Amino acid sequence: MVVSTVVTGDRNTAVPAAARVDPLGDPFLRMRFAPPSRPATFLSRPRLTRHLAQGLGTPLTMVNGSAGAGKTLLAADWTARLDRPVGWLTVETEEQHPGMFWAYFLHALGTAGTPLSDRIRCPADPVRVGRKLLSEIAEDLAGRDPAPVVVIDEFDRVSASEVAEQLEFVLQHAGSGLRLVLVTRNEPPFSLHRYRAAGTLTEIRDAELALTPGEAAALLELHGLSLPSDAVRALVERTRGWAAGLRLCALAAQESPDPERYLKEFEADHSAVADFLLAEVLTRQPAATQDLLLRVSVLDRFCPDLVNRLTHRTDAGLILAELHRDNAFVEHLGQGWYRLHPLFGEMLQTHLRVRHPGLEPDLHRAAAQWMRSRGALPEALAHGAAAADWDFTAAAVVDDLAIGEFFTRLRSDDLNELFSRMGPGSTGPATELVQAARDLAQSDLDRGVAHLHHAEARLAAEDGDPAAAHLSWAFLEAVAARLTGSPARAEQAAETADGIRPEIPPHLLDKHPELSALLLTHLGSARLWAGHYEDARAALSEAVDSPGGILTVLPREESMGHLALLDYLDGWPGEAEHKALAAMTETERFSLPQPSGSGIERLVLAAVAVDRHELGRAQALLDEADRLDLDTQDPVTAAGRAIATARLHLARGNARAAVAAATPALSTAVASPWADSLQRLVTSTVHLAEGRPEAAAEVLRHLPDDRPTWTVEAARLHLASGRPDAAIDLLDSVPAESRPGPAVTVRAALVRAQAAQAAGDSEAARRFVAQALLLARNERLRRPFLDAGRWIRSFLAAAPLRSLAAEWLVPDPAPGPAAAGPRPGPLVVQELSEREHDVLQRLAQMMSTEEIAADLYLSVNTVKTHLKSLYRKLAVNRRSEAVHRARDMGLL
Repeated sequence: MVVSTVVTGDRNTAVPAAARVDPLGDPFLRMRFAPPSRPATFLSRPRLTRHLAQGLGTPLTMVNGSAGAGKTLLAADWTARLDRPVGWLTVETEEQHPGMFWAYFLHALGTAGTPLSDRIRCPADPVRVGRKLLSEIAEDLAGRDPAPVVVIDEFDRVSASEVAEQLEFVLQHAGSGLRLVLVTRNEPPFSLHRYRAAGTLTEIRDAELALTPGEAAALLELHGLSLPSDAVRALVERTRGWAAGLRLCALAAQESPDPERYLKEFEADHSAVADFLLAEVLTRQPAATQDLLLRVSVLDRFCPDLVNRLTHRTDAGLILAELHRDNAFVEHLGQGWYRLHPLFGEMLQTHLRVRHPGLEPDLHRAAAQWMRSRGALPEALAHGAAAADWDFTAAAVVDDLAIGEFFTRLRSDDLNELFSRMGPGSTGPATELVQAARDLAQSDLDRGVAHLHHAEARLAAEDGDPAAAHLSWAFLEAVAARLTGSPARAEQAAETADGIRPEIPPHLLDKHPELSALLLTHLGSARLWAGHYEDARAALSEAVDSPGGILTVLPREESMGHLALLDYLDGWPGEAEHKALAAMTETERFSLPQPSGSGIERLVLAAVAVDRHELGRAQALLDEADRLDLDTQDPVTAAGRAIATARLHLARGNARAAVAAATPALSTAVASPWADSLQRLVTSTVHLAEGRPEAAAEVLRHLPDDRPTWTVEAARLHLASGRPDAAIDLLDSVPAESRPGPAVTVRAALVRAQAAQAAGDSEAARRFVAQALLLARNERLRRPFLDAGRWIRSFLAAAPLRSLAAEWLVPDPAPGPAAAGPRPGPLVVQELSEREHDVLQRLAQMMSTEEIAADLYLSVNTVKTHLKSLYRKLAVNRRSEAVHRARDMGLL
């Protein structure tokens, strides 16, 4: 039986265990040897109890987690289910000495019904134990079957390394006769690496103890709370699944009239959570460590060097490692970086303001300077803004050459939100440049240009040679030039940038490839507005070829959209569609937030759809552009919208609406020749429709743009006005080397055909119509034939021309149900991938997105991505359209 020793005059006098006293003569308290009771709201977690059950196959199990992680109740729930002896010991401070610890350990075994032999006596000395006693305990336990389980809770309170060494000695020599479970806030000083290498250690650590969203929802339901899944996930993210934090939140939410809102918005620094963290975590640390924690609470992440900077210490590395090892709510991120548990950080920030009022801005300023010196720009900006040091923060953006990030949609929202707090008192060149960038990115031209002028003046008055600031100014000047329709100003800005670029450190230029790509895009857009087509194509093509991956995806998209417009203006609708779809796919490939860029590619697709007489699709694309609120301040985008909208109205016979659409309300430095030509052509069409051929001809007398597109359109209108000679003269004036596309040559051939027909030369007319049909069929250009009028119907109805028009322009002449032929539709611009084919086949089977995902073993988001790509390639907007289009093209 177990015996104890009563401390009397003779300290070696042994007494039976029934005396129930420890080596100091105090009675053993039975609650120290009983697992704690589980509350009514306790959540049993089978995944963890199963893991603990696996620990019966290893001599040592360690449940290691932070305060309130649910370690103790987990162990208690598990032991209640065991069918073998379990000894439980909750350690208190007096067990730090070996004699006291082993007395309590032996008593725990005895109370669990695991008696040891009579020769084993409790230690007589509360401070020391001999090796003989430890050997006797190990020998007595060896070979027991089933092996007793001993759970030692709060083992982190045992600070004496001797105890750990002795316990490890007994565990090692007891062999399979003992299963030891340590519940602790930190790693015990065991030779854990040996246990891990040998596979004789079962571990449950903080990460595994964290509640999953499903477990958190179940815990909340035990408290009478039912939340949507997204609200539960947000709460788990904020608490990191910390059991005590979730339970304390649930208890407080029960008293709130709006539990869901409380759990979303509760202030951790003014709640029972803060009281728990203060008592169980912060006040248990030495004063110097408390000060360190308070200071780092202003940081989202930190490393020893940064902490030393903020605390004026040199030993932060050791302190941080110890805090992490002790599960003191300091999480290790890897590579020497740490962060605080979010709730712990909120509580610490409140105490920082109370204990050290006015220190917080200084800490942020020091952190900003440190982050900037290490090249961590986003964090430097966040801390600079928190310190309200706007000169520093704006200078960090400009000096890093990051001004282009306001225009890339990658971090622009973050930058706009951050600098929205900047007051009017900051008027240095950097702050003026940042203000200009914010305003121009949001198309606020008046404010943007004003700040840009202020920045220019301050840069001129500044000593030194801030090359990065001058390059940033040149870039913003190009942006303003594009938006105000000032091509000469854009050219000058580009020349200035080229002159400054050699003075910029190469690593900065490599770090921010978006700046050069954006500048080329703006320059190309300004050149396009001015009608300098080849120069525009050169700049835009260079932007499309820019390196940088996601950093340059937006200028690449915009440049491809502008190149698509150029192709359309040159009469190449197929090429225009190809580039427009590629531009949209480019941003989708990188999952950029929508809408992105100027969105000009949608307008090009709408114009192509009009030429193919797909008026419903054209309207849908224009409606989509309206819903996305695309940038109408950009002159080229506004003119692109004017082309598509005006031509759609003309196709529908609404001439007055076409005139209004062709004249966008823009204030630009110079007029665009092609935009002006469009307006004149539409106005001439209206005059002609209303019976004023002379007025129509007068409008066309001097077109500002002599591109073949407009020349051929003018020829058609002259012919309709009864001036065939003027029409043919215009067609003959088109130089052969201009290489106009099929949209131009088809219309030109039809003008010549109509003129020949009017002159009585039916054979020549038939020859020109055949030429137009051959050129148009691959592009599915239907609109030119519909615009041609009634005269062409007889040609299309008779052989052999009818066979050229069959299936895409007029019904198939073959008899029977197949006479209508397949539905006309645009060609697939890009080949479908194998996975897109799989998705398409399931669309045809009327399967939902969720069903397709399950059938293909994909996530729902992945299926949605394939669907978006599929719609783009088939040039449709809906599922049913995709299936019909695919069947028409033989894809199903």
